[in-house]
Amino acid sequence: MRHDVDETLSSLRRHLGMDVAFVSNVVGEPWIAGPVDAGSPVALVQTGDGVLLDDDDPVRVPDRTLPQAGRDTTGVTEAVALPSMSEGVVGSRLSVPLVLSDGSLYGTFCYVGHRQDGSVANRDLDTLRVVADLMIRHVEAEDAERRLLLSKTARIRAVLDAGGPDILFQPVVLLADGRVAGVEALARFAAEPKRTPDLWFAEAAEIGLGVELELAALQNAIALWKPIWQHHRLQLGLNCSAQTVVSGALDDLFDDDFADRIVLELTEHELVEDYGELERALAPLRARGVKVAIDDVGSGYASMRHILFTKPDIIKLDISLTHDIDTDLMRRSLAAAIVQFAEGFAGRVVAEGVERGGELETLRRLGVQAAQGYHIARPLSVAEFRRFLASR
Repeated sequence: MRHDVDETLSSLRRHLGMDVAFVSNVVGEPWIAGPVDAGSPVALVQTGDGVLLDDDDPVRVPDRTLPQAGRDTTGVTEAVALPSMSEGVVGSRLSVPLVLSDGSLYGTFCYVGHRQDGSVANRDLDTLRVVADLMIRHVEAEDAERRLLLSKTARIRAVLDAGGPDILFQPVVLLADGRVAGVEALARFAAEPKRTPDLWFAEAAEIGLGVELELAALQNAIALWKPIWQHHRLQLGLNCSAQTVVSGALDDLFDDDFADRIVLELTEHELVEDYGELERALAPLRARGVKVAIDDVGSGYASMRHILFTKPDIIKLDISLTHDIDTDLMRRSLAAAIVQFAEGFAGRVVAEGVERGGELETLRRLGVQAAQGYHIARPLSVAEFRRFLASR
């Protein structure tokens, strides 16, 4: 969008035969110059220039106190006092106000020339007004985008400042004998707006805070789970993006005392631009005993590519594949093929989203090693998990 504004300024400046073109903005007290285009290396006004104007200064809103077209402005006191004319000799000027859709003044759309110009006419001003109307649309769109970015940033920052997301733990059980193998840590957000965790993490990634939010969730999960490790060598599944892995931030997050009980669950939804970089980042973690799982397999087209390039220890079947698997031949056939495929490289298969006994029994017959889902247990707090573990 900024490129479009710059092109408009430059093209129209040349058409009008002027030396400098700029968009100004009145923000509270200061007068601020926005994009500037100049026909020479030294412009009368630079991007970011600002001056403070007194409340009673007649040039506070210059385009409502001065003629919008001036062939010779050197003798007009108010014009010479303008920031755009405070340095150098300015002989001609064309300027129209930039008025927002709510009627408030944003600033000015201004062209100035070093020399007097007798050809400056109302038709030039009409042209400027038409372009100004288009320009203000850009301004309002950019402002809306900026306000949206600030809103998203404030939302994610509030979660981080409050200590990061809450964490619940969903048990994973072995289908052969029902023993608890471990849990998957699941982030939960109490803040507004009420929405699923994947949308929170997606928004954080969009504004460049994805890794920071993920690390906060991982740290919270590990801190809550450490007391469990004092008595049980259960695996802890941690959802993690490839971006967080390659950031190197995980190297200091896992103590060697429990690294072999960590399962990094990489979702297949995320685009991985460089699998070589991801593999190099995973290597030292794997050397310390960390296991790698591919999450949500079966929910998208990237499953096999993720599996082939990351060489996971565990494949997790998405709920879209396990749902109604006991009554759907195609789902059973695909799950059976994945189980056979995993056996070829000594991988394990875990089914997610198991909600009925029939699904669980079918997965057991297919050779799936472990499962999780509401039929087994909903996500639990640490205290609730202790009671669940005792009941098993």
